[in-house]
Amino acid sequence: MSLTQKELIRKYNVPVPRYTSYPTVPFWDTEKWNEDQWIEKVKITHKESSEGISLYIHLPFCESLCTYCGCNKRITKNHDVELPYIQDVLKEWDLYKQHLGKGITIGDIHLGGGTPTFFTPENLKFLITTLLADLKISPRAEFSFEAHPANTTIEHLKTLFSLGFRRLSLGVQDFDPLVQFIINRKQSEEDIFRVMNQAQQLGYSSINFDLIYGLPKQTLATVENTVNKVIALKPDRISFYSYAHVPWLQPGQRHYDEKDLPKDEEKLQLYELGKQMILEAGYEDIGMDHFALPGDALFKAFENETLHRNFMGYTDRFSPLMIGLGVSSISDSWNAFAQNVKSVEEYRSLLAQNKLPLLKGHIHNTEDLVFRKHILNIMCEGRTSWEASNTPDNINELTSLSDDGLIILKANGLEITPLGKSFLRNICMPFDQRLRAKQPGTNIFSNAI
Repeated sequence: MSLTQKELIRKYNVPVPRYTSYPTVPFWDTEKWNEDQWIEKVKITHKESSEGISLYIHLPFCESLCTYCGCNKRITKNHDVELPYIQDVLKEWDLYKQHLGKGITIGDIHLGGGTPTFFTPENLKFLITTLLADLKISPRAEFSFEAHPANTTIEHLKTLFSLGFRRLSLGVQDFDPLVQFIINRKQSEEDIFRVMNQAQQLGYSSINFDLIYGLPKQTLATVENTVNKVIALKPDRISFYSYAHVPWLQPGQRHYDEKDLPKDEEKLQLYELGKQMILEAGYEDIGMDHFALPGDALFKAFENETLHRNFMGYTDRFSPLMIGLGVSSISDSWNAFAQNVKSVEEYRSLLAQNKLPLLKGHIHNTEDLVFRKHILNIMCEGRTSWEASNTPDNINELTSLSDDGLIILKANGLEITPLGKSFLRNICMPFDQRLRAKQPGTNIFSNAI
């Protein structure tokens, strides 16, 4: 007998990773990792790859704290921090270049935060032009940045456009004034309309809106109002994220009462309403949380089965080597991970000693790579398969998912059902061998719903 929606939520609304990587960060085998191994893996991938290096640059500063935020950030109104931090990022990149040698090609650049538009246009120009001064840029290169509507000026948009940036992600989250007040998100509808219109007029080819469901004081009516306003602006992509309530990791989330949060079935109803409205407006469902218009590169990658998922979420291309610069940034050489230290002070101190500011990492073994591929297949293609002689040892868990209508289990693989799309994280869990082997004793992940 099939389960009701309430029964499904009761069964599957458990703490579970978001699977932007495998293994997930809490299960990295840091004891078997060291900096020399990491550099060797980077050099091997760089030598073997023709795709160019993908650069993620973490710019952590924000003028005010958005209390829902789970990112690594530093709250300050002192803009004198900009140039010293940029110089540190450039020094970190110089240290990597010493290992990579000459003939470096850049495939992608993404500026994340924090708030990249905290930095002045002049300082952002200095960062990008200095970083690219002696490098090749792939003809397929894509440059993108995240922006806060309230502090993104026409000068930001013009400067970054002139440097080759064509993709923009606006942190909208919610249009409702009460929700914005509670999460301390200080922006107006006019800010969002202005930045959107200016970016389109300048020629930005792909604009994404970040929305969040499950925030305090959200209701079906407020979500409907927000999505209607977003649809009217017609961004190329919409990311409709589940709010991750992890106050034990992010103390700012204790600024509101948990009784104000929509719970379980109510939260899923918010998602289902928003998703239905987005699909009816002509967007395509790419995967967990992501929607795109049919003409956007993200949908084309989904259609062509070249969609990829990494620490930044879904992307329309696979770059074997992604180097993260800045505090807390995570790098991925496909066969290994590394993460930078998380405080600006420690980051600066290590660079002053001419050391890469690394905190920890993980070297993939053969099993890691097998299960990483299964999880990516589920997240990006909605299916995965295996050899008949290599049936996963988690078949009982997969049978349960099949019985509940979340997957179609085949002799040598599985396929996600329409119902299962709302439970992608749960479907990945049986393939998470490290989580299965070592269940955490405390909460480290947000709930699936």
